[in-house]
Formats: sequence, C-alpha cells, structure tokens
Amino acid sequence: MVLSPATNKLRVFQLVFSDPGRSFYSSGDKLSGSVQLEVAQPCRLTGLRVSAAGCAHVVHRGGKNRKSSSQEVEYLKYEEELRLEEELTKDSDGCFLLQSDKTYSFQFGFELPAAGRLVSSYKGKFGYVRYYARAVLDRPSQHALQCEREFEVEEPLDVNRPDLLAPAAASKQKKVTCMFIPDGQVSISAQIDRKGFCEGEDININAKFENTCSRIVVPKAAIIAKHSYIADGRTKEVRQKLTAVRGNHIISGMCDMWQGKTIRVPKLRPSLLGCDIIKVDYALMIYLHIPGSEKLVLELPLVIGTIPFSGVGSRTSSMSSQAGSMSSWSSFPSAPPSYSNIHRDLRLDGPRTPLLQDYDGGEDQDEEDGGLFMRVPELYYPPPPAYSEVDQDSVNPPQAVQVF
Repeated sequence: MVLSPATNKLRVFQLVFSDPGRSFYSSGDKLSGSVQLEVAQPCRLTGLRVSAAGCAHVVHRGGKNRKSSSQEVEYLKYEEELRLEEELTKDSDGCFLLQSDKTYSFQFGFELPAAGRLVSSYKGKFGYVRYYARAVLDRPSQHALQCEREFEVEEPLDVNRPDLLAPAAASKQKKVTCMFIPDGQVSISAQIDRKGFCEGEDININAKFENTCSRIVVPKAAIIAKHSYIADGRTKEVRQKLTAVRGNHIISGMCDMWQGKTIRVPKLRPSLLGCDIIKVDYALMIYLHIPGSEKLVLELPLVIGTIPFSGVGSRTSSMSSQAGSMSSWSSFPSAPPSYSNIHRDLRLDGPRTPLLQDYDGGEDQDEEDGGLFMRVPELYYPPPPAYSEVDQDSVNPPQAVQVF
C-alpha cells in the first residue's frame, strides 16, 4: 500500500493479485487482480491505469580510470485503462467522484507473452531480471499517485530434452615440474550420463585419475555456478562453488577410479539461458589437487532445470556409452599385498610429520587436522645377543686353505 504525504484524503491505495499465494508465473499464464481504493473524504479522479513491465538490467560499476556502464533489455510491456464508469459518477468537469468510507475495487487482468519471449526472474551482484505490475491514479491539478507489486516469472526448463539427455565426457592431462625439472604428469578422464538435472537429483561421476609425478594428489569434484553480466560489450563473470566431494589420495605411480561416485544437486535457481545480457550457467568441475602446483581442472557442462528426469529416453544409450568408456579404464595395477599376516606390530604412537598441506582455496581447513600426515613409527630393535670372551682359536682351530 502506498500513501502520499501530499494528501490526507486517500486512506487505501493498493494493488492485489487474485492468487496472492502463487509463487511464480510462466509464459502464457493469466495474471489478474484488482486495485483497491478507499478515501477518508470525498475526492475527484481523472483516471486509473494499470501497467506491467519486465526487464533485465546490468550495471558495471566503474573504477578509478573507468566509467560505469549499464544496459537494459525489455521483455514485458502492458498497459490498460480501467473503466471507472461502472462504479463512479462524474461531476460537471468530467472527473470521477470517490465517496468517503467506501472501499472500491477495480478489476484488471492480462496474459503473459508466449513461450520464448520471457526469461526467468533473477537477482545477482551486477544485475537483475525484474517483473512488476503498477497502478497509476490520475488526479486533477495534482501529481499522479502510484503503487506497484512485483511478481516472479519462472520459465519451465525440461531436462528430458534430447540434448540434455546426452552424456558429457572429457579428458585432460598436465605435466608437473619441480624447479623447472620434469616430475611426471597427472591426468583426468571423466564422464556423466547426462547434462540436465534438477534440484535434489544425484549426479553419477565416472572418472579415472592417473598420477605419475612424485607427489600425492587428491581428486575432487564440485558443482559451480557461473554468473555472466554483459554491458556495453564488457562481460563480468562471478563464479561460485556450491557443493563438493573428494576421493582418496593417490600416491606416485598409482591410479584411482570413480565408478558412480555421486554428488547431489543442492537447492538452486534454474539455469538462465534466454537472457541477452545475463547468463547463469552451471558446471561439474572435476580436478586434482597437486601440492606445490596449480590444480588440473576439467569441467563438464550442467543445465539445472525445473522438470525432473523422467527415466526414459536415452537412458539405454547413455548406459551403453558409459559401459564402453569404462571398459577402456579397466587396466589398473594389481592391488597391493595384504600385510595382515605380519606378526610384528609397527602401528605405534609416534610423532606426526606433515607430508603435504592439502589446502584448497575456498574450503575450510581445520588447523589441527589440516594437511596429510604420515605416521613415523618408533622402531624398537632387539638388543644384541649376550656374549663372553672366548678364544676363537681354541674353539675353532685354524684350518689350512687350499688356493686354486
């Protein structure tokens, strides 16, 4: 409700939607409601208009040597002049009269544009997509009064589209050096069975990690969001890590394999794909943490939708492609031998020596448990055997040695 300090006559002026509990609208939906008016004293009106608008807006704040820039794209524009003749009478000047202590309600309604012409609502660091309805009250010889109410738009995004049901796969490798001296290499090969997911679904990751460098590496995976803002030909990108999982440490000369390791999609806004100046993309980042070197990073595209996976379509083809790709990853070194039969227990409490600091920027680290540690056992060697001074010549007399 909006009250103007310029007049004390207006008691109620508000815009109410027919379904106030509705969380969002989509293309083709009808948005209806009413404008409610109540005055404390009789007053005159010249007209009442209702409009609706929606636009995307981006602002790049300038620095010391750069000016700010902005850009706007319109997606919705509607205006309607409400008919007041049915409830109000006119005076000699043609103005409508509002009686005191009576609540007036004027209905309005319009249909949102067809699919493909709207984009979902959004609010981010450098821009937004905003929709609202506005009522404008025109008065004679005075400034117009207005009130508005926002509404959310969410465009449906079906993850069962053929392009989103197709698997995504990639591989990457990196040579590791130490003081400019070659130190082997690390590699990642990864695949997911589809690109489209919804909130709460699990992403099954199939990946192979190889480590031929001298360091212990750690495989990890994370879902990341990339927000892109475009204004006057310039693009700003904001990246966020949303959720992450990690695997076992891989020592030098060994491999590791993820077969269906899962990471759950958290509560997210759907991907924003149709906007000209704002984009929200998601990706599955699979990477190796390498102590003393930059990470080896591999990204697979993700699309977060609103209509969940139905379980039909290319499920069979994705499973067969997964089986084919996994068969090429089956050559692994044999498992190390079991040491359960060793009778001597070397698992003794001893000092802990840091092996590597497993720090990954953006993840919380525990000061006490930060890094990897190897246990240095305190080995107790048996004491030398008891002896006595014995004349070896008397025990073992010298023997002649024949030289050939």
